[in-house]
Amino acid sequence: MTKRLLFMAVFIFTSCMRSAWAQEPPTSETFTVHADKKGPTINRDIFGQFAEHLGQGIYEGVWVGRDSAMPNTRGIRKDIVEALRAIKVPVVRWPGGCFADEYHWQKGVGPEQQRRTTINALWGGVPEPNTFGTDEYMDFLNQIGAESYISINMGTGTPQEAAEWLEYMTALPPSSLAKERVANGHKEPYKIKYLGLGNESWGCGGPFTADAYVERMKLFNHFVHNFNPSQGSPSPFLPSPNPMKKVAVGPDAAKTEYTEAVMKAWGTRQPVDAFFWNVDGLSLHSYTFGGMPLSAPATDFSEKEYSKVLKETLNIDDIIAKHSAIMDKYDPQKKVALVVDEWGAWLKPMPGTNPAFLKQQNSLRDAILAALNLNIFIHHADRVRMANIAQMVNVIQSMILTDKEKMILTPTYYVYKMYVPFQDATLLAAELDPGEYKFGDISMRRVDGIAARDKDGQVWLAVTNIDPNGATDVHVKLDGISAKSANGQVLTADKVDSVNSFEASNVVVPKEFTAHAIKGDLTLHLPAKSITVVRIEE
Repeated sequence: MTKRLLFMAVFIFTSCMRSAWAQEPPTSETFTVHADKKGPTINRDIFGQFAEHLGQGIYEGVWVGRDSAMPNTRGIRKDIVEALRAIKVPVVRWPGGCFADEYHWQKGVGPEQQRRTTINALWGGVPEPNTFGTDEYMDFLNQIGAESYISINMGTGTPQEAAEWLEYMTALPPSSLAKERVANGHKEPYKIKYLGLGNESWGCGGPFTADAYVERMKLFNHFVHNFNPSQGSPSPFLPSPNPMKKVAVGPDAAKTEYTEAVMKAWGTRQPVDAFFWNVDGLSLHSYTFGGMPLSAPATDFSEKEYSKVLKETLNIDDIIAKHSAIMDKYDPQKKVALVVDEWGAWLKPMPGTNPAFLKQQNSLRDAILAALNLNIFIHHADRVRMANIAQMVNVIQSMILTDKEKMILTPTYYVYKMYVPFQDATLLAAELDPGEYKFGDISMRRVDGIAARDKDGQVWLAVTNIDPNGATDVHVKLDGISAKSANGQVLTADKVDSVNSFEASNVVVPKEFTAHAIKGDLTLHLPAKSITVVRIEE
């Protein structure tokens, strides 16, 4: 055989072979959207964030100090504020996490030079300067336009400590604690939208049995009062115009003991008990590990590892349904929200970093993972009314990574920015023929999507193509409206493990996306491994 014939034979053979990551011809799915059939409101707090005193999440990530050469406003990084305002962060959970049940608020108020330095025993045994405390947190929220979610210390703290913290934050003079807040620079009382009654009391916040937690929760619940005139009332027997919502510790992923115990206690209260303690939310923590914690790689992973992680993250749909069914037994009117206040991909830390700081790289796969989780929360919007990804800056699946004065936006950040139109939108009824993506013995839907109508009446679609190898055409059939076109953005990259780095910060960024309608319906050509969000032009 001549060299030329040999070359041609090899070329034809290799062209016909499908590698693990090769592109395949487009498939097609159907997405039928009923624009005239409204579902529940998608609470904007589903897009909430979480900031714990962990690694560089607060110090360097958010707080650099008033004397820093880095551009800041009262010690808070200006670049971080600008980035978070752009994604309209609705709520930020603080100070933990596990850290919350060892946090004593008095050490984080007053003149900085008088604050006590403690040891962060949970996350690396590093010094905790307490320079970012209650007033700095509230200032940060004001700068980014978010609301508060305070986690009180039910582990090492007391009901008195928690009650005094609420008084410091919400009371008016002549309360001595209110005068202390005024002296620290904030005359008006703070508004507390959510109050977390402990954290992971089945683990780092305890450990307590479910029944023991319920009794301790009722004690703290009884004695914490919100004195802000716009939220509180002078008596527990009088209704509040805008009450602070209380979130009880709930389940660890699929475990049901806490769900059953808390909801049973809530649902079987005597009428008089309801004046003294109440639960507005039940927290759920569910991470995607891709196996054992800290074992799955954040970069340079195979298609098998890619499919394993996404298959695992899709399980949160069944987990939410499982807990919702228990909640429905005691709360058929769905008064108590399921609050997924810790979720995300928890993978191997960046090489060369302190492993206790949990700083991990963030890839296109993580963006797809975020979109899938947000879609699941939205499909359960009648019960899921807040979620807080872990975490906001420099920790686990973060929005932002920093290196001293440098800052990059992660692929997950761009998903949140693309999903802004879904905040407080109305979910629309829809049916999706999702197709199938398979790798080995792992199979899952190829396409995932949601449809909603925003507050201005515009219809939006978010559609994710999980398949890393093949593009797909999604035929959108619209009932109730007739489309002319669809305009928005698509997020994808050359590889599923593509990342934004300090050397190349724009590898995974959204691109413009347009589709034109034929007879009122649309076909969206979705690249492999992509998230697409579009507005329907009627």
